[in-house]
Amino acid sequence: MAINPDPRSEYTTRLTVRRATVAQHERTDLRVAQARLATLVLFGLTVWLVMGGAAVSPWWLAGPAGVFLVLVIVHDRVIKTKQRAIRAVTFYEDGLARIEDRWMGRGQSTEILAGDAHLYAADLDLFGKGSLFELLCTARTRSGEETLARWLTGATSRADILLRQRAVDELRPLIDLREDLAILGPDIRSSVHPDTLSRWGRAAATLAAPWIRPVASVLATILIVSAVAAWFPGTAPIWRTAFFGGAAAAGLYALLLRGRVQLVLAAVQGPKRDLELLATLLARLEREAFHADRLVDLRSRLMTGGLPPSRQIARLVRLVDLLTLKQSDVVIALGLFFVKQIVFAPFSFMLWSTHIACVVDAWRQRCGPKIDEWLSVIGEFEALCALAGYAYEHPADPFPEIVGDGPVFDGDALGHPLIPADRCVANSVHLGRDQPLLVVSGSNMSGKSTLLRTVGVNTVLALAGAPVRAARLSVSPLAIGATLRIQDSLQAGTSRFYAEIQRFRLIMDLTSGDRPVLFLLDEILHGTNSHDRAIGAEAIVRGLIGRGAIGLVTTHDLALAAVADALAPRAANVHFADELRDGRMVFDYRMRAGVVHKSNALELMRAIGLRVLDGPAPSS
Repeated sequence: MAINPDPRSEYTTRLTVRRATVAQHERTDLRVAQARLATLVLFGLTVWLVMGGAAVSPWWLAGPAGVFLVLVIVHDRVIKTKQRAIRAVTFYEDGLARIEDRWMGRGQSTEILAGDAHLYAADLDLFGKGSLFELLCTARTRSGEETLARWLTGATSRADILLRQRAVDELRPLIDLREDLAILGPDIRSSVHPDTLSRWGRAAATLAAPWIRPVASVLATILIVSAVAAWFPGTAPIWRTAFFGGAAAAGLYALLLRGRVQLVLAAVQGPKRDLELLATLLARLEREAFHADRLVDLRSRLMTGGLPPSRQIARLVRLVDLLTLKQSDVVIALGLFFVKQIVFAPFSFMLWSTHIACVVDAWRQRCGPKIDEWLSVIGEFEALCALAGYAYEHPADPFPEIVGDGPVFDGDALGHPLIPADRCVANSVHLGRDQPLLVVSGSNMSGKSTLLRTVGVNTVLALAGAPVRAARLSVSPLAIGATLRIQDSLQAGTSRFYAEIQRFRLIMDLTSGDRPVLFLLDEILHGTNSHDRAIGAEAIVRGLIGRGAIGLVTTHDLALAAVADALAPRAANVHFADELRDGRMVFDYRMRAGVVHKSNALELMRAIGLRVLDGPAPSS
């Protein structure tokens, strides 16, 4: 299918088609439901005729019962098909919401790594409602969510970033693939944590003794042979004796193993649901032909015992389904409880559950250790697809140049990806060895903190392998440290100032790592007096850039602008301006060279109707 390069137009066209498909399935659903009701009425009428003494044979009940059985099966398939069509509608509605900046609150905002201890996750709004994670994440498994979160909050090498970029670029136009991943499998988010599923796969065998399954097979064979032989008239009594003796032995054997069998079968129920979803995603991945090195590598890591994982998992799912066959929806729907008991009772004597538990346990020993690899592959693939979806939906955003000789952050026309396009004002920021520091001054609400977040979020996107909101960006692998969301803590008994200097120590420690640091310090040392602030701020900034770090510092205190002068030419002052128009403050959010020369605090107070004194207070 040819892909329209305009994502809004492409999504709108596909959404119209999917909505028509849902309407068609709803009509089919209604017709089948009506047919089921009519068949049930016919069955009831036939029962009344049979029980009422009319000359109607009970065999007439088989007709409506059989039709009802077929309709139940058909209806189940229709409902599942309709549910997939509804998920497809949601997929394109969510895509259009992201394109049109209506996405907030619609996506996944899982607080995976939003703790205060992280050096920039909370500062840059990476998690929670309205976060970067909510904008990006389309993963259906916990493993996919955690992989994307790890990419947004961790560091990696330049080579790895470039591999991700090429993979995202190849996945970008594959809308059908991303739609399939969104609609395949159960309509639930994976409920079992990957660690739980991994522990189940690595657990020691419960039924490992080599004699367990052969003995069960021998007892089941004795039962089957003796039952068949005893069925024929005139057979020797020994066959009946063998049958009853075998049944007694099988019962005792099942009782002996009952605890371990139940443990195996109970433990597989949760993993089975997760693996079933995982299998559908893996099967779709296995069918796709890839060329990017990272995608080819992901495919190569899947094979287990000569079979793709989707087929390995399908074996396990079939085993568990065989176990639950006695409780199938069809049998329950028909209400033929007595038939169920007659048909399936012999399986208990033939150690049905014991055989299945042994095979499940053997499957876990053979394939369980590969579950970690499967989860890793599908998690990375979902994370790449999430970035590819973002890349497709924002065609104007380029991939950054990842340079090896750092530290470098050199961006033109940078914008914040969480700010709607019609309100986003772009600015250029250039940091490197020659000029590692920008001191940003400006009045309240002028855009200083937003500039820091813009630099930080675009760095996060670049290092994750995603496009960035900029006209151009060159960036080297960097470790990020920020102080935009430093707060005091009543529970911990710490002031804002103490929490801030603790964060400074952690950022300083970060400079001892294997990559340069990008620091984003907002209102540096805001919690202390002006004299200490000037001395402390200069010492902190000197220490950071002396250790090869680059970054930005914002301040309201114009005295701190002298820090840049003291460090010239390795530092520069920039500022954001404002003006009062018709009684209200107006900001253009444009970064300018030099130091701001005015404050808007009094003007803002007047603008909201707060009465202030322009001169000294009168004496009492």
